[in-house]
Amino acid sequence: MPLYKEIILKDNAKLYLWKITEDIEELHRAVKLNNSSQNRVDAMKSVSHQKGFLAVRMLLQHVGYTDFDLYYDAFGKPHLTDGRCISISHSHTFSAIAISDQPIGLDVEQVKEKILKIASRFMDVSHLNNLSEIEKRIKATVIWGIKESIFKIKNIEGISFRNHIFEEDFSFEDKKASAILKHENKEENFDILFDSLEDYIFVCAFEKQ
Repeated sequence: MPLYKEIILKDNAKLYLWKITEDIEELHRAVKLNNSSQNRVDAMKSVSHQKGFLAVRMLLQHVGYTDFDLYYDAFGKPHLTDGRCISISHSHTFSAIAISDQPIGLDVEQVKEKILKIASRFMDVSHLNNLSEIEKRIKATVIWGIKESIFKIKNIEGISFRNHIFEEDFSFEDKKASAILKHENKEENFDILFDSLEDYIFVCAFEKQ
């Protein structure tokens, strides 16, 4: 299908979402890959992962780029050759990219019951007090996304979601939050935007200016 949704996050920052309905052959026919990307796809055993990877390239083409405009640094972080910032995420039936003039982190997650089983490993579970079970799952998924999106911006080995990234408490209705990364005797602040889409959550992080 064509682009599912385009969301303006802020000035010079947009999120693009693709809902994957195509079969793998259709996606392969629709995109042209550089050699490195082709090798990565060929090495993927999961068709779902292949589809997510190729749908990201569909999004790139939609906004005027190609796979040849995208490269990865030694830490696996994606970059665009024109110097704009990009973050990539995919989860099951959705692929997404966020493009910005400033560093940005993006995470897309499907809301699942099992998130509550691991919540204490990555967050302050007191932030889930006085919520219904579905509200707990949604909020825990947002918090995971906050930490994942900040990690994507910094991309530093040794960062612990539980011990180094701290979100200020928020309500889902706010659609925004703040968070702090405390690592190696340094504090960095981030603005967070989030929302739901079907049974998925998307989260975008920006370094606070």
